[in-house]
Amino acid sequence: MPDFNTIVLATHNAGKVREIDDLLRPLGIKTVSAAELNLAEPDETELTFEGNARLKAVAAAVASGLPALSDDSGLAVDALGGEPGIYAARWAEVPASELDWTNGPRRDFDMAMWHVWDGMQRAGGPTTARFVCALCLAFPDGTSRVYEGSVEGNIVWPPRGTNGFGYDPIFQMIGDTKTCGEISPAEKHAKSHRADAFKKFLNAEFDQ
Repeated sequence: MPDFNTIVLATHNAGKVREIDDLLRPLGIKTVSAAELNLAEPDETELTFEGNARLKAVAAAVASGLPALSDDSGLAVDALGGEPGIYAARWAEVPASELDWTNGPRRDFDMAMWHVWDGMQRAGGPTTARFVCALCLAFPDGTSRVYEGSVEGNIVWPPRGTNGFGYDPIFQMIGDTKTCGEISPAEKHAKSHRADAFKKFLNAEFDQ
């Protein structure tokens, strides 16, 4: 077992905070988000999920003086050559100038999902896709470890369900008849890309 009982979740994404907290709570690990600590979000300048997860986790660990856990994940659509991939969140960004906002870009995943589907129709490719997750545990001394997970599925249209977040309403895992936006949080936690990465994380860090 690790010799800590608090982990900083290196994200400002409320959906990710809820999911990761749900997965860590049974282990007796207390979580605090980067937003609660007023930690800045570093620019995701790496070109891989692993690189961006490590960048965010190390930044949060060094700034907070606590172990930090970062999730970098995205949707890779075969018909789009693997896009949006590491840019999944950026596809949802709406410039402040367009909506007369003053605090920077906001994210509109309804718009992002439409762009994915529109791009697939233009490409004329398959509906196959996967969610990918890289989970990084970092420490204040800058050391880190990364665990990767994924889950295969298909893109469906129109979006279905209000559970989950991001692209969940258009992603249906292989073997399911419901999208990730329709299944319960408990069911998603048991078999998602994040769950796959977490199993590897728990096996290595908690000997489970």
